Amino acid sequence: MSASEAVIRRLGQPGDLGWVIAAHGEIYAGEFGWDPSFEALVARIVADFASSHDAEREAAWLAEVDGRRVGCVFCVAGPEPTAQLRLLLVHPDGRGHGLGGRLVDTCLEFARDAGYRTMRLWTNDPLTAARAIYLSRGFTLVDEEAHHSFGVELIGQTYQIDLS
Repeated sequence: MSASEAVIRRLGQPGDLGWVIAAHGEIYAGEFGWDPSFEALVARIVADFASSHDAEREAAWLAEVDGRRVGCVFCVAGPEPTAQLRLLLVHPDGRGHGLGGRLVDTCLEFARDAGYRTMRLWTNDPLTAARAIYLSRGFTLVDEEAHHSFGVELIGQTYQIDLS
């Protein structure tokens, strides 16, 4: 299967919200040993987006391969004039198609078009594939802090990119 058989579409079909939450919970538990508090955090982010996002300034996308959901990313408003990239995920069934990069590129393009000047994101040190995507798009590390979250010891990382 080639990347051309994969599509990126706006979130909005029945089941999309639930898929984002379930996929994050299952994948992060399986791959990194994170506990259900991470899935709860994702559920809060998704619920906030679903109940009150500004469609001109915030959006979310899903990646599909052969009509099956395999990835997602959200662009939400941060402190003006900053957008936040959130919840980037590519399911193992969708990896190897360049979907992570395509999702980030879609998010960046939307943020630029919406008039944001910068984009920030928060991630954690074990997420090396995501970090490689962020760095390849020009994000730079602006902060790091050790913390205990989701049942494990982590180093939280904040990345930022100038959108001008």
